[in-house]
Amino acid sequence: MDLSIFDIVGPVMVGPSSSHTAGTAKLARIAAQIAGKNFIEVSFGLHGSLAKTGQGHGTPKALLAGAIGIYEDDEKLRDAYLYAKAKNIKYSFYEAELDDCHENTVLITFKYKNGKERNIQGSSIGGGRIVITKIDGTDTNISAECPTIMLTHKDIPGMVSEISRVLTESNINIGIMRVSRKIKGDKATTVIETDSVIPEDVASRLERISGIINACVINPAYKEVQ
Repeated sequence: MDLSIFDIVGPVMVGPSSSHTAGTAKLARIAAQIAGKNFIEVSFGLHGSLAKTGQGHGTPKALLAGAIGIYEDDEKLRDAYLYAKAKNIKYSFYEAELDDCHENTVLITFKYKNGKERNIQGSSIGGGRIVITKIDGTDTNISAECPTIMLTHKDIPGMVSEISRVLTESNINIGIMRVSRKIKGDKATTVIETDSVIPEDVASRLERISGIINACVINPAYKEVQ
């Protein structure tokens, strides 16, 4: 069995549990990056172990902290409720029965002024590691262990070629590319893992491609300035 040091000692974090605290904070933080900024309300549907024992591990506070951009090793995590209030962000928590998923799974719903909603489902799988499993109902597999691009786009011929062209022009090497869709010819989701840090302007360049609905860049090892 292959084990990393994080499997043995866990991540650097604030809180008692790598899965219920650090993992959930990271999960919500990555989910917020995918959903987009300037949401006014967020709700968390807690499934399985997160619903049953999460309160004692500070899971609700960790989830809220991550959603508003606080990292899992930041002391500000302890005051997540105060920071959310200062940002005028409403929040709520409820128990959810989710099908065919890890016991440490949460469904996060972000709401915006224009009535738009984004639904991100993911799991904290131990040692501070996570996986995003659904985005607006579409199956995904985003671990955020390496630089990642997440795209929502129309399911049309030539899209993969156009995406690859932009990344080649930006000198970005594709490690893994996964394309998924629910209905042929409707919307598709493409997840790309790369070998190097992704410049922030890549998202805007990708969004200029006809048929791209949304582009999100995740550089998990590099903290944003808050």
